[in-house]
Amino acid sequence: MASIHLKNVCKRWGSVVGVNNFNLEIADQEFIVLLGPSGCGKSTTMRMIAGLESISGGEILIGDRVINDLEPKDRDISMVFQSYGLYPNLTVYENIRFPLKVRKVPRSEHHERIMEAAEMVDLTELLERRPAELSGGQRQRVALGRAIVREPTVFLMDEPLSNLDAKLRVTTRAEIKNLQHRLKTTTIYVTHDQIEAMTLADRVVVMNQGVVQQVGTPTEIYDCPANAFVASFIGSPAMNLVSGDISNGVFSAENMRIEGLPTDISGKVTLGFRAEDVELVASQGQINAPIYTLELLGDSSMVAVRVANELVNLKAPKDYRANIGTDVSARIDPSLCKLFDHETGAAIYTSADCAAVGAPMAMAT
Repeated sequence: MASIHLKNVCKRWGSVVGVNNFNLEIADQEFIVLLGPSGCGKSTTMRMIAGLESISGGEILIGDRVINDLEPKDRDISMVFQSYGLYPNLTVYENIRFPLKVRKVPRSEHHERIMEAAEMVDLTELLERRPAELSGGQRQRVALGRAIVREPTVFLMDEPLSNLDAKLRVTTRAEIKNLQHRLKTTTIYVTHDQIEAMTLADRVVVMNQGVVQQVGTPTEIYDCPANAFVASFIGSPAMNLVSGDISNGVFSAENMRIEGLPTDISGKVTLGFRAEDVELVASQGQINAPIYTLELLGDSSMVAVRVANELVNLKAPKDYRANIGTDVSARIDPSLCKLFDHETGAAIYTSADCAAVGAPMAMAT
């Protein structure tokens, strides 16, 4: 088992910067998720840790050992890829066994370790099959078993659920979380799916354009986003963001007026709030607009209205029914609203509630 420390890690290709000044300390046995859109640098960061990509600057340490110049095979890391990477001509048993042969583990140990790994990922009945005879979920479990059998100090998982259908993603996600809990192995997991990040991670690292935007627990990032990008990326649906003006504690935008906000902020701002923090009301509320669309989600209904040229989602009871174009009103507790700088997107927190969990505390202006 081992901790991981990335110090000012950079990756450049000429003038193109893939990862810029990445700093992170990962504790032993911690489950870290790198989250962000395509091209944000999360997979490049993982590949640098694995040794599949050289670094342009900085240091990577596993435990007390700098691994910058070590070959991938010498880093004691197992990686699970999006594409599974199985050998089609080998049985499940031999696919799981392969890392043991490469690392010249004594043959007398192979069978016991293979069976132990297979049992962990529920493959004991499928050991004689070949990959072509398996479902997508079963193939992913073979890839997990092959990583487990090595007994590495670190697991790296690069979007391992992307090729699975929605139902399989849910069950395999639960298997990965339970497996990491049992193995107690430091794990770094890359995904663009914020639901995976929220459900799996001890801490989430949100990235954009090669730069770390925020590091925190899923709760911290959800409740106290450091900037408008994080707010827009976390949550299903994402946080509503509306541009408008604030003066004397009153935020105003087309079809929207909210009182009771901090009085020491004025000017152009972006206001954010979650769909679940909104309550539909019968008469004039803080939001008043016609329904743009209505989606029935089973456990709730999602009403979308247009506010200041932005589509805003409002969560309603599951039995809520109305026609598109019908006027609706909604109320929001101002204490649940977030404010962001209109130019930079940085969060503006004028109290210690969010600053205490590590979100940047911007100065009120």
